[in-house]
Amino acid sequence: MPHPILYSFRRCPYAMRARMGLLLAKRSVMLREILLKNKPADMLAASEKGTVPVLILNDGSVIDESLDIMQWALQQNDPGNLLCIGNPSIQSDIDALIVTCDSEFKGWLDKYKYADRHPDFPEEYYRQQGMHFLNVLEERLNTSNYLMGTAPTLADYAIFPFIRQFAHVDRQWFEQSSYPKIQDWLAKHLESDVFSKVMAKYPLWLDNHESFLFE
Repeated sequence: MPHPILYSFRRCPYAMRARMGLLLAKRSVMLREILLKNKPADMLAASEKGTVPVLILNDGSVIDESLDIMQWALQQNDPGNLLCIGNPSIQSDIDALIVTCDSEFKGWLDKYKYADRHPDFPEEYYRQQGMHFLNVLEERLNTSNYLMGTAPTLADYAIFPFIRQFAHVDRQWFEQSSYPKIQDWLAKHLESDVFSKVMAKYPLWLDNHESFLFE
């Protein structure tokens, strides 16, 4: 059977978490690395939204939301029980935290990162708004090593790429901030084998139309 095809962009946090989900589920795909300023016609034909990730399954069906890709992969194989099957209360907590990240925090993150495009308020204002979510995470990590307890779950991997991006806007500020638990949690992710594999560089697909096995 051929492998599903994944259109991805290495630095995009959504594509990053999709690749983590596939890797953690041990689900191999053929990766096609793209540039968002030069989108392949094949990708646009599969998904009109024009953003990554886009996963084309063997039957031709398409999954083009990062969280859906993570869940699709882990529902097939979840050796670390990242979905917390059998624990509906934690599953509900995971869902709620990811929704807050995607619907509220991400908006403030974008304005913080590109404050020059949003001159209504200074950069510090957008950072302060994003810090509300960081406060929630720091409080959770004060009592456990991961967001849901003693072991990582879908929440940790789905949220991590966006906290990484927030930290990179002003590294000096973040390193001196009052978030020691988030700093430790982030460092664990950044130093992990999973992150190292997920961030491996691949040639651009449009250069020679060559896909690469990602496993």
